Amino acid sequence: MPDLTIRAMTHDDLALALDWAAAEGWNPGLADAGVFRAADPDGFLMGFVGEEPAACVSVVRYGEGFGFLGLYIAAPRFRGQGIGWRLWQAGMSHLAGRTVGLDGVVAQQGNYRKSGFELAWRNVRYEGLSRCDMPMDPRLQRIGQGILPSVLAYDEPCFGAPRPDFTSRWVRGEGRTGYALIDEGELRGYGVIRPGRDGHKIGPLFADDAETAELIFRALASEVKGEAIALDPPEPNDAALELAERFDLSPSFETARMYRGPAPDLPVGRIFGVTTFELG
Repeated sequence: MPDLTIRAMTHDDLALALDWAAAEGWNPGLADAGVFRAADPDGFLMGFVGEEPAACVSVVRYGEGFGFLGLYIAAPRFRGQGIGWRLWQAGMSHLAGRTVGLDGVVAQQGNYRKSGFELAWRNVRYEGLSRCDMPMDPRLQRIGQGILPSVLAYDEPCFGAPRPDFTSRWVRGEGRTGYALIDEGELRGYGVIRPGRDGHKIGPLFADDAETAELIFRALASEVKGEAIALDPPEPNDAALELAERFDLSPSFETARMYRGPAPDLPVGRIFGVTTFELG
C-alpha cells in the first residue's frame, strides 16, 4: 500500500472533491464548497499520496448524536489500492458514537451493508425543463432574515438534527433563491434552488402537504423557466413522485438512504426533495 497522509480539506481541496463528484455525474452545485464547510469545517477529509490528492470523504457532524457521510471518491488512478478504505476508517472514526446516514450510489450499496448500514429508502433524481410560472399566491415569500428563525425550526425535524449554520447559508448564499409559504403566521414549508454544474437543483423541498409543496416548487422553478432542473424526492413519498411527474420531470439517477445505528424518525411525507446527497 502507498503511504497515505489524511488531513482536513482546505477550501481548494473541497473544490477539487466537488470536481471529482461532477466527473462521477453527481452534478454538485456551483457554489457548494463554502456552504458545505459551514456545516462542519473538520468534516471533510482528503487522503494524499505524497503531495497528490488521492481520495476524499465528507463526514459531517450534526448536533450531539448524528453524522452524515458523503463525497466518498477515490481518484481513478488510485482505485483498487486500499486508499479509499483507509480514508473510510478515518472518516468513521470522526463520527464515532453517532448514528451515521448516507445516500449511497448503486455500485457501493453492498459495501455499505457490509459496514453495518441498513436501507431506509431510495431517493430518485427527477430531471427536466422548467415550464413553471410564478404562482400568484401572497403566502409565498422569498426567504430573508425575518423568517429565517422559522425556517431553521421547520428544517430540524425534517432533517433529523440541528444544522443552523449550514441552513442559514444554504437558503440565502451565493446563487441561491429560497421561498417559504407562510399561512396565518405559520411557516408551512420551504425550498431552495441553486445552480448546478448542469442546470439547477431544487433541494430541500420540505412542506406540510402536496399542495404547499407544489406552490413552493412552482415558485422555485419559475426562477429558471426554460432551463433544466432536478429534484431528489424519497421514493416512499408518493405525492413527491407525483409532483415531479406532473411537471414532466423524468427519473435519471438513484441513491439509497442508509443508516448505521438507530435511524432518525423522519416525517418522510413532508420531504418532497432532499437537500443534497453529499450532506443529507
